[in-house]
This record gives sequence, structure tokens and C-alpha cells, in this order.
Amino acid sequence: MVTKHPMRNLPSYICGEWKAGTDKLRSLVNPTTESKIAETSSHGIDMAAALDHARLQGGPALRELTFAQRGQILKSLAKSIHEHREELISLAIQNGGNTRSDAKFDIDGASFTLSHYGDLGEELGAKKHLLDGDMIQVGRTARLSAQHILSPKNGVAVHINAFNFPAWGTAEKMATSLLAGMPLITKPATATALVAHRMIEIFVEKSLMPKGSCSMICGSPQNLLSLLTGQDVVAFTGSSQTAQMIRAEAAIVKHSVSLNVEADSLNTAVLLPDVSLSSETGRLFAAEVAKDITQKAGQKCTAIRRVLVPEHLIDDAVEAIGERIKEIKIGDPSNKEIRMGPLATESQFKDVKQRLGALIESTEDGYGGSGEVSPIGVDNGKGFFLGPVLRKAKDTFACKAMHDDEIFGPVSTLAGYSGKTDDALKAIRLGQGGLVSTIYSDDQEAIIKMVEGMAPYHGRLVIGSDKTAAQSPGPGTVLPTLLHGGPGRAGGGEELGGLRGMKLYQQRTAIQGDKRFLSSLC
Repeated sequence: MVTKHPMRNLPSYICGEWKAGTDKLRSLVNPTTESKIAETSSHGIDMAAALDHARLQGGPALRELTFAQRGQILKSLAKSIHEHREELISLAIQNGGNTRSDAKFDIDGASFTLSHYGDLGEELGAKKHLLDGDMIQVGRTARLSAQHILSPKNGVAVHINAFNFPAWGTAEKMATSLLAGMPLITKPATATALVAHRMIEIFVEKSLMPKGSCSMICGSPQNLLSLLTGQDVVAFTGSSQTAQMIRAEAAIVKHSVSLNVEADSLNTAVLLPDVSLSSETGRLFAAEVAKDITQKAGQKCTAIRRVLVPEHLIDDAVEAIGERIKEIKIGDPSNKEIRMGPLATESQFKDVKQRLGALIESTEDGYGGSGEVSPIGVDNGKGFFLGPVLRKAKDTFACKAMHDDEIFGPVSTLAGYSGKTDDALKAIRLGQGGLVSTIYSDDQEAIIKMVEGMAPYHGRLVIGSDKTAAQSPGPGTVLPTLLHGGPGRAGGGEELGGLRGMKLYQQRTAIQGDKRFLSSLC
């Protein structure tokens, strides 16, 4: 059984100290039992002082370090997460409704990402800035040349994270910011802040980072965004509605504050007509769709929300996916036999139910009805539980609820298309931009046509085939080596992607001068 933790007050870590808010406490609850497990507030915290501390102490300390030294810091952070892995898993089960498998997915993703960027730092070595491209001759002779460089901005990186990945979301932003040489203030989603708070607490206890390089706000950010300047950065993950509010913040507009947004995404799995559902590629398709509907109760920005199959395979696809879903036990995530827990919060549960109701009006039942479920090991009427749901669109192109609204829960919609790639592409584009979508096919020519048509609308595309089935981590796994982000509805942002992830926190500058001097920059 999961370890029970005492009721806690979660203070913020600001100006090198833990400071509790004065009032207006917000509660964190266990989504399985609905019992209160912690409370927090940022009311009364001096945000201006927090920014000054990061700018004046954290920034200079980090910029003094080489990439290799910053990389060593990241590797020590990864090691500390691994050392406290079981404790963090227990907190994720308690506060996030995660099964053990879901909790490991989040926490191991955090330590892996930090470790990867630690290795990158060591590879970059004893440098403090990066060259961007080759030297360029700009004069009559090569003596007058120019070189683009990337150097860390002299402000603060404000990280605003979503509720679904409190460990991984915190770590992926932290890794790129610290390696680039920029101090950060991280703000986890309040409702599931327990894991992120404990991570920062561990880092502080072990004195793993220079003073001022990492701060944390628990609760509302208050007036933080209004105090930002042109050297600051905001990296946001969350809803498109909140993203719009951040984009319109007066200080961000006035000072051209760099802003990266990762928002909604109606990710698609498309099965091409060359694939039989009984083939290895067909089995991979059904398994990955079922996994994305149920992993973390569908609360992943990379989850498959739309499933496109040739029209004659609609019923067979529903059966193949449903056969896998029905094997998944739903209930108290502290039970090791359980494979899917509750939604993370009451507001999340209500939002998913409301959006699902609208989807049901324009679709037919495929699997799961409207999500009725009797969770195992849970008191009657308790918990924010919703069963896995697979709906069938009556009209692929007219189903606005399928293409316009992301239901952030264990819900996906299956629709048919003629089998022609142009029809599949037409349906996919109705999603208006996504983080990741998957093409299941072994037909190379058809795959090329789909990639060409889908790439402008996505940050990442996955090709599922019989050649990769045995190694596929699924489209829902965000790798630190690859881009995470997407155009349009997905927010227009880019995170990770190896060294690309650091560019948000760096200024590109063209240096013109004597070639010999420019050569010394290397």
C-alpha cells in the first residue's frame, strides 16, 4: 500500500528561504479519497524581491560556470531524484491519483531528462557560450568577418507547469534553463504540487545549486508576470485559455518578454489502408491507442485524441482497441494491480464530464459509454473516477466536438475516412496544429505523402511500422533529444530537442571584427 503522509503546509522557496503565505490557503486533495492532504498559499510573498534575488545572485553565479560545470549540477539533481524515487512515487500516487506505473513514468522522465542534459553539458566542456553557425566574411578580405554567438540572457526564467507531470514538467524546463546559464523561478500547478515541492526541497537540502539559481512559488504567481523585463523568459505549459491571458500580460507585451507556450493538442493516430489489424503494425496501433487513452487517465498533452481508420475497419478497430482497454483494472492507485486511477482534481473531473457530454451528442458509443465505472477498492461515491471512453464520429468532417475540443481525460474519438491520404490529411488538419501524431503503415510511398502533408501542422510525427514495433515507446513519450511543441492550437512553442531547448534562454548576437579575435571565441 502507498505510504500515508501527514498533512503539510507547502511554503514557497524564495530569496534562499522557505516562506509560507499569510492567508488565502488553497487545499491539495487525494483524488482517490477526496481527503485534504496539504495546503498552500503565496499571499504576502514579495515577488519583486524574488526576481531581484535570482537576477543579482543566481544569474551571475550560473554564468560564471562552464557548460561542463552546469552539467555536473544537472547530473547531481538527477541522482538525488533517483535516490528519493520511492518517496516521490508515493507522493504522486497520493496527490496525483497516479498508479505506480504512471508515477514512475513522470519521475523517471524527470531524472532521465536532467541526466541527458548533464551529459550534454559535459560534452560542451569548458565554454560559457555557444557558436551559432560558421564564421562569415563581411569585408573585402577575410580579415573582417562575423560570428554569431549564443549567450545566456541576464534575467530570470519563469516556469509555469501543468498539473499532470509535476516532476517531468519541472525537470525539462529546469534542465534547459540551468544548462543555458539562466536562473529560474518554477511554479507548479497548485493542485498537484506535492511532488514538485518535495523535489525542490531535496535539491535545497543537499545544496545542489548555486544560491539564487532556483526558486519556487507554491500557489498563485500573484503579480510576478507584471514585474518582468526584456531579459526575462516565460515558459508555460497548460490550457490555451491561460496561455492567451499570459500573452496579453502588459509587461510581456511592453518589454517583448520571450514566451514559450505548450498548450492544447488534438493528436491523431491514423491507420493507413495497407495495414491489417491482425498484423504487427495493426496490433501496435491498437495497443498504443489503448495505452494513450488510459495512461495517467488520459491526462497527457501527447495523448491520442482522434483515431482515423479506413471506413470499412471502424467496427474492427473499436473491437481491437476495446479488447485491450477492458483488461485494465481501474481503482485505488495504491493497489499494485490497478492500471488506471482517478482524474487528478475535482475541477478536472467536472471539466472532462462536461466536454464528454458535448462529444456524446455528435457521436455514437464505441466503448465505455459515458465513462461509468465502479472503481476497485474505493469507497462508494468517492474519488474523481471516469472510465475509458472511445466514441465513434457519425460524420468525420462535421464532428466539431472531435476537431475543436480537447477532452483532457481518458477519452478518444474514432472516425472513418475513405482510405485516400488526402481525406485523412483533410481530417487531421481540422485539429489546427498538434504536438504529435502517429502514422501506422508499412507503405513507404503513402508514409512519405502523409509526412509531407502533416509536418507543417505538427511538432513531432511518429511512424509506427512492423520495423519499429518492438522498440516503440509510443507517441506519448517525450524524449529530451527531440522537439516537444507544435504550431497553432498546440501553442506555437518548442521545448527540449537537445541543444535547441536552450535557445529560449539565450540571446543570439552577431559579432563583427578581426578574424583572429573571432577565432578566439571558439
